[in-house]
Amino acid sequence: MTKSRERIAVAVLLVGTAIAYLWSLGRAGWANAFYSAAVQAGTVSWKAMFFGSSDGANSITVDKPPASLWVMELSTRLFGVNSWAMLVPQALLGVASVALLYATVRRRSGPGAGLLAGLLLAVTPVAAMMFRFNNPDALLVLLMIAATWAMLRAVEDGRWRWLIACGAFVGLGFLTKQLAVMLIVPGLALTYLVAGPPKLGKRVAQLFAAGAAMVVAAGWWLLTVELWPASSRPWIGGSQNNSILELTLGYNGLGRLNGNEKGSVGPGRGGMEMPAGFELPAGMEMPGHRGGGMFGDAGVLRMFQPEQAGQIAWLLPAALIAIVLVLVLRGRSPRTDGDRAAVIAWGGWLLVTGITFSFMAGIFHAYYTVALAPAIAALVAIGVAVGWRERDRAWVRTVAALAVAATGATAWYILDQTPEWNPWLRWAIAVAAVASTVAILATLLPAVARTRRLAGAIAATALFTALAGQVAFTVETIATPRQGAIVSAGPSSGHGFGPGGAKGRMERPIGVGGTAGGTRPDGARTGGPGGDERGGGPSFLMGSTAGPEVTALLLADADRYTWVAATIGANAAAGYQLATEKPVMPIGGFNGTDPSPTLAQFQDYVRDGRIHYFLAESGGGFGGFGGSGTAAEIRSWVEATYPSRTVDGVTVYDLTAPKA
Repeated sequence: MTKSRERIAVAVLLVGTAIAYLWSLGRAGWANAFYSAAVQAGTVSWKAMFFGSSDGANSITVDKPPASLWVMELSTRLFGVNSWAMLVPQALLGVASVALLYATVRRRSGPGAGLLAGLLLAVTPVAAMMFRFNNPDALLVLLMIAATWAMLRAVEDGRWRWLIACGAFVGLGFLTKQLAVMLIVPGLALTYLVAGPPKLGKRVAQLFAAGAAMVVAAGWWLLTVELWPASSRPWIGGSQNNSILELTLGYNGLGRLNGNEKGSVGPGRGGMEMPAGFELPAGMEMPGHRGGGMFGDAGVLRMFQPEQAGQIAWLLPAALIAIVLVLVLRGRSPRTDGDRAAVIAWGGWLLVTGITFSFMAGIFHAYYTVALAPAIAALVAIGVAVGWRERDRAWVRTVAALAVAATGATAWYILDQTPEWNPWLRWAIAVAAVASTVAILATLLPAVARTRRLAGAIAATALFTALAGQVAFTVETIATPRQGAIVSAGPSSGHGFGPGGAKGRMERPIGVGGTAGGTRPDGARTGGPGGDERGGGPSFLMGSTAGPEVTALLLADADRYTWVAATIGANAAAGYQLATEKPVMPIGGFNGTDPSPTLAQFQDYVRDGRIHYFLAESGGGFGGFGGSGTAAEIRSWVEATYPSRTVDGVTVYDLTAPKA
């Protein structure tokens, strides 16, 4: 490929990715209202921005470090609090990820492999979704690719600076999603131990330097939070003891692996206990009712379960085959061989992360699989490049046929989960897969092997087999904006908790509130059931929608109060905070189960005139859908002490006017 053609191809790839990721981006509204509220808080308070607070008055933080919020908050500080200002940086992080993956793979495997890797990442359904969403995963993916890029540069020349950069990128990834980034570290460390140019002693010393850089890049913020007086900083959301270290090692750490997550929504291998009298909306199926755990069945085939398969599994068999193919072909190469080093890095990323996701017993959502997308894309592209160079070997062509057949079978399986959605597509992919597999095997015959004209046809049909299903899922994902705490890419399959289904999906289309409508960030009205404009409480894992009357009520004399209202659970608080752009206290944090504030603290706030209203929601928290522990105590005290009225379908307590 000539330089000019490569530049054109790269431009088409990146411009096309940007157009796809930015297309109708504002239709997603506030996307995940939990993080949107934190972004809004960070635009009115530098302290809230630093800590990642859910509200501008700094009552409690989100349950993640704030690095991903910083990116969105800088944008919204410049361009105002709106959906576009918040989500455009996420889309640009996606374009940057595609560009960096292209550059990383190209450096060793050539421009064709680099372009293929970038294309495969861009059209991975879960990647297209998360790069158009406001969860931390967009920044996490970019930083993981950057760490791998730096490590592979270190393998080339052994310079200290690349190891330091690699560690720094991992540290910044920790400030994005804590221990999730650590899943790539074993593969990176093994890569340098095996393939680094210096002698073993120096390689080990350099890895320790990388570890030190990682600690510095993440530790400055952790140390600041730990040393900051607890009385003057927000409660650390997701922790039970107001500790960022507890959050790291517990709720967001070992708890994800063993399912013992204090303050979580329930054990990973059991169903959720519903409060007495609670009924699910029509057509919704609770997790754990299909014989598996609340977050799906842990096991070696988890990535191929209907909940996850359409997100990420399209090329997973091909990526695993590529690992074996390259390692065998480069088995006798020098220790520092670049192809083998790249496969160790990307393969270590894929295997460690995939195995962890497959067997973790705690909280697991299908969109987590976006962390696998760059590794799968890179491995497939490298496998194609190395296999093409060795195509004269009969066994290599046999392996290529196996990879194409496995890819076609996987696509058939995934598309069969949604049999009424474009049913022709799986048949077209099946025909292409069979045709390309047979054609590859036919080249094993001496007479056919000399027919070069087959190469183009085989490449075209194999590429169709690999891309058609993913592209179709990605187009559907872009065309249908997602909202909520748990989202999934592609069409509804009716399976699972959140991912993909009419029965289990926890996302909602624009315009459907928890009980009624609200206001989108662009100012357009969104009607609830029946098209009315009333406000309403959140549905399961969805933010509230503030109607015009309750919004006006909260804004009246708002400047006299630290919090215009308090309610149980961050999702319940988010909609009201975004509608008023005033602090709303999320009692108990995301789940409504964090012990903050205590009843005594809440009573002191009320006594000092710092909270105006209490909004009683039926869907605000997980603990009985109205909070648990201290949250339940606060709600009981409010109900016993203050009279209530209904505004826009919401039960409102005026905390400045107790009962006679």
